[in-house]
Amino acid sequence: MELSAYDNKHVRVTDKWGHVFEGLASSLGADYCFHEYGTEEEGILVGGSLVYKGDITEIRRIRPHGTAELGTTHLLLRRYCPEDAPWLYKYFGCNEKMFRYSGWNPYATEEMAEKTVQEFINQYEDPHFYGWIIDCDDCVAGTIGAYDYENDSIEVGFSIAEPYQGRGYAGEALAEVLHYLTENEEISRVTAWCAAENIASRRTLEKAGMQFSGLGKEAVIVGDRSYDRLVYEYRKEN
Repeated sequence: MELSAYDNKHVRVTDKWGHVFEGLASSLGADYCFHEYGTEEEGILVGGSLVYKGDITEIRRIRPHGTAELGTTHLLLRRYCPEDAPWLYKYFGCNEKMFRYSGWNPYATEEMAEKTVQEFINQYEDPHFYGWIIDCDDCVAGTIGAYDYENDSIEVGFSIAEPYQGRGYAGEALAEVLHYLTENEEISRVTAWCAAENIASRRTLEKAGMQFSGLGKEAVIVGDRSYDRLVYEYRKEN
C-alpha cells in the first residue's frame, strides 16, 4: 500500500487492534517519523492520530459530509473548537475594520465570542451547516462558512484576519469550499454578497469563479452609512 496516494484525501483507517480513524489524511515518511517519534516506519496522520503502516489492516477513501476538514496548498479548513474564541475576539471582535462593510460582529465581547463558537460547534450535527476555521500553520487566519441551505442553494461568507490579508488566502479557501459544496455535497447553487465598496471581497469572489448576478441599491446599512449590495453566484460544474 502506497500511503502517499491518500494525501489530502478523506479516509477510513482500521488498525490491527480494531481501532478506526476517519478524516483528512497526510502521509509521513519513515525519516520524518524517526526524527519526530523515534520510530523508523512510515505512517499516516488521520484526524490527529498517527497510524504506522505496519499496523494498518484496512485503508479506504470515504466521502465525508457536513463540515469535513479540507486542505489546500497553504491552509487547513477545520472545525471550530472552544480555544478559538479568545483569538476571534481579539482579531475580529476588537477590530472595526473586520465588520465595517457588514455590521455583523458576533465576536464583539469575550462572552459573545465564546457563545458564537459554541453555537457553531452545536450545529455540526446538521448535515447542511458548514463552518470552518481557516488555519495556517496552526494559527487562525480567518473563517469561512456556508449557511441558510434552502431549495438546493446556500450562501457562503468569509473573513480573513488583518495580519493574514493580502496573501490570497481568502480566494484559496473560497475556491476549495465552492468545489466541496458543489461537487461533494452536490449543492447546485452557492451565493455570496459584498458591499460595492469592498473591493478586496469583490476580487476574491470573481477570482474564485463566482459570477455577478444582482445589485441591491443601498441595501447594506451599517450604522449611518449605506452601501450597494453586489450578489454573486456559483453553479455546479456540468
